[in-house]
Amino acid sequence: MKYEEEIGKILTQKGLKIAVAESCTGGLLSSKLTDVGGSSSYITLNLVTYANEAKHKMLGVSKDTLSNFGAVSRECAYEMATGLFSLTGADICVSTTGIAGPTGGSKEKPVGLMYSAIYTKDKSQTYKILLAPDIQRIRMKEMFVQEVLKNIYEFIK
Repeated sequence: MKYEEEIGKILTQKGLKIAVAESCTGGLLSSKLTDVGGSSSYITLNLVTYANEAKHKMLGVSKDTLSNFGAVSRECAYEMATGLFSLTGADICVSTTGIAGPTGGSKEKPVGLMYSAIYTKDKSQTYKILLAPDIQRIRMKEMFVQEVLKNIYEFIK
């Protein structure tokens, strides 16, 4: 199943809009969603907020969250999604933040760790994904994106 196509069908049928804020996936999630013909009718805004400053300035992620929990945290993913909702008013707001490697990991937050969030005005869900740390960076990003697409599909179906 191509989740991006199924997501597109559901969003179109339900008349819903989606927005995405990415960090570790670097625009790959946005790329997958826009690979579907007609996606301009349901995608409102996609941002790559890689730097902490971008997360703070563009999405309103609090400096306290960034200093206390870090950019790679459930809390940051949630604030990214809620900030995107405030910015766009989209029906569904999705965020990703993680460590795709090969460097940047720690014992507490290893390479292969990603958090994502899906936020709507009625409900929200955060997700933790942990992949093997020895996966090549581009493959890691692809696997992160497939998990997020699956989560979006399950969330909206």
